[in-house]
Amino acid sequence: MQIESWDDIRVALAVARTGTVSGAAMALGVHHATVIRRIDALEGALQARLFQRHTRGYALTEAGHTLLTAATAADERFAQMAAQIAGAGDRIEGDLTITSLPQLADLVMPRLTGLMRRHPGLRLTYVTDTRLFRLDAGEAHVAIRAGAQPTEPDYVVRPMGQASQILFAAPDYLDRHGPVDDPRHHRFALAGPEARGAPYMRWLRERVAPENIVMTTNDDDAREAVVRAGLALGVLAPGRAEGLVKALSLPEWDSHLWLVTHVDLHRTPKVQAAVAALREPG
Repeated sequence: MQIESWDDIRVALAVARTGTVSGAAMALGVHHATVIRRIDALEGALQARLFQRHTRGYALTEAGHTLLTAATAADERFAQMAAQIAGAGDRIEGDLTITSLPQLADLVMPRLTGLMRRHPGLRLTYVTDTRLFRLDAGEAHVAIRAGAQPTEPDYVVRPMGQASQILFAAPDYLDRHGPVDDPRHHRFALAGPEARGAPYMRWLRERVAPENIVMTTNDDDAREAVVRAGLALGVLAPGRAEGLVKALSLPEWDSHLWLVTHVDLHRTPKVQAAVAALREPG
């Protein structure tokens, strides 16, 4: 007999404590399919039925009660060990890769610089890209995603807050064109196809004709140059907007942000420290 992962036991503990697969999935922040798969794997490894399945949930068998008693004590020891490790700042060290979306640096970097000050042994790689990095393949330790809540199995998902999008303009542009009461009367420099799913892009597509879009680019520097030249309105990160004017920002343009980690790495001290730092209030 060989149990492949302590996480299988943690999942069994969560099911025992909540009584349902959905409750365990919510408590652990994983997909319900992950819970079912890990329970099946643990029962296969132990060659014993741990739960009786019924319409109201999962009930422990005699073997399940034996596991619960032993595993609860072990889990408490693991929690004490994790607390000791997390409390030792010099143990939070080594390589840490965080992936994010373009234009989030103003929000993310103050939190990450604080993390790096607290733990100088960390070697941070911060990558911005619109593609979804594969955490299960080791491409990153933590991913920051926007939009709908990710639902991939084996991923732990935590809310990070919201990101607002702001259309900025040069003062002389607004002097010539007036306030943005009707977007059909304005010109725009917009992000490239990678941002087509963003709420503000969908909002603009419904209201602005193609001839009103003077430039499309995935280069933030290029978009900023056109806005500063007074040629168009454009969405920019606040850190790029010095000397510009906030022309329009709507609540429906906000996007939910999510912190995503892989279940096998989520409990490691450096990942826990990164997630805690990224969830700090701005």
